[in-house]
Amino acid sequence: MHLNEKTLKSETVFEGKILYVTRDVALLENGREAIRDVIHHNGGVCVVPLTDQGEVLMVRQFRYPHHCVTLEVPAGKLEQGEDPLQCGIRELWEETGTRADSMTYLGALLPTPAYDTEVIHMYLAKGLQIGDSQKLDPDEFVEVERIGLKEAVAMVMENEIQDAKTQIALMKTYLLEDPAFAGTQKKQGM
Repeated sequence: MHLNEKTLKSETVFEGKILYVTRDVALLENGREAIRDVIHHNGGVCVVPLTDQGEVLMVRQFRYPHHCVTLEVPAGKLEQGEDPLQCGIRELWEETGTRADSMTYLGALLPTPAYDTEVIHMYLAKGLQIGDSQKLDPDEFVEVERIGLKEAVAMVMENEIQDAKTQIALMKTYLLEDPAFAGTQKKQGM
């Protein structure tokens, strides 16, 4: 079929804690073969926790590969076979100490489709019941901040928020919360 590639051979070349890498041989539509290095990842979930006052609960955390602190929406990786909604509920609770009355599915994104199998599912959380403490993993350190949704979108536009999943989830939330746009989207509740 046009544009399809068929995997002829796949060899695992690295196995890590959260991902593994294969070196594949793919058959192209013109009959030639090509090497494809692929990062395999279970995927993840991100959640935009939106308060009744229009504020987003965001987290600051150090991101080792870039050696900097980022501002992101709460997120986490899926365990093998885990339901994305359940993962989102868990991550929201662990990172912010918050539960939500409703979770609206905002869709999925492919952060790096050229070489990575990761899929990130996005949710909007509303009707928040904010608890008193986070339930972080032993190796996880995050600070929670409240930022107005409009301010967060402005920060995206000014390149102050560089995390792709956060940018996309915030922009989708902003559009979904716009009364002129809200009726055009499918909603999936909890």
